Amino acid sequence: MSLAVALQMDHVSSINLDGDSTFMLAMEAQARGHGLFHYEPNDLVFRDGRLSAKAQPMEVRREKGNHYTLGAMELLDLSTVDVVLMRQDPPFDMNYITATHLLEHIHPDTLVVNDPAEVRNAPEKLFVTHFDGVLPDTLITRSREAIDAFRAEHGHIIVKPLFGNGGADVFHITPDDENLGALLEMFEQKYREQFIIQRYLPEVRQGDKRIILVDGEPAGAVARIPVKGDARANFHAGGGAQKTELTTREREICEQIAPALIDRGLTFVGIDVIGDFLTEINVTSPTGIQEINRLDGVHVEKMLWDAIERRQSAS
Repeated sequence: MSLAVALQMDHVSSINLDGDSTFMLAMEAQARGHGLFHYEPNDLVFRDGRLSAKAQPMEVRREKGNHYTLGAMELLDLSTVDVVLMRQDPPFDMNYITATHLLEHIHPDTLVVNDPAEVRNAPEKLFVTHFDGVLPDTLITRSREAIDAFRAEHGHIIVKPLFGNGGADVFHITPDDENLGALLEMFEQKYREQFIIQRYLPEVRQGDKRIILVDGEPAGAVARIPVKGDARANFHAGGGAQKTELTTREREICEQIAPALIDRGLTFVGIDVIGDFLTEINVTSPTGIQEINRLDGVHVEKMLWDAIERRQSAS
């Protein structure tokens, strides 16, 4: 089976060769004989009911400083390709949402991974609220009064933007911290939506676990360890990767959310677990493939392409 695969992504020149999951998906697709096309979200063109992209044929290789070759630009009718991988990084803003609406014009005749409508309907910090018993104590609001009461109840809290990513603007507020008021003023000026406040989980010092699920099944996991003096474990925020095993509780969480992921066509998902609690379900552009592969000796990208090919052949 040879497929035409279009990757909607940030420019390939900007990727980290040793940590980028999209690069691994491209490498595996190429190894299977699939043809690759590269374009950025701003290259989408919709006219007269047809969705196209200003795209370039792409080849990839694991050579630092020489990891890709792009061919001549062409206006590619996305309804003529077999698979589109929606892999641009957040923020999950109106530009991102617009791209999901446009991609609905070709899906499912052209398989879009993940399903664009379901990506739009499953922002990572809100989707998780639909599953019982998995979240730490959580508040979503802009109300100062509600936030003050939540802090008085829990002492240590985490304050973060509802649609943030990569650990940006995530703050650990201690009981005697005098900066909460100034922080909320900054959030009120910067963000129009509600904020998310959660009980601080000290277990984060042992790792914020990223688990990759493929069609609802756990494919591997990595513990992201925060650097000393920082409550954020995200790789983008400097967190380190450590080998880990899934606990019974983590497998229970995976089993609980799996039916919803499968029903929604969310083939490639990354969940974040701290201690016994699920904090986020990432469906936009999950990461962690290379770290899991190195630590566990697996090939998550092969599992993903097996799943994509099954879905594509069934569509």
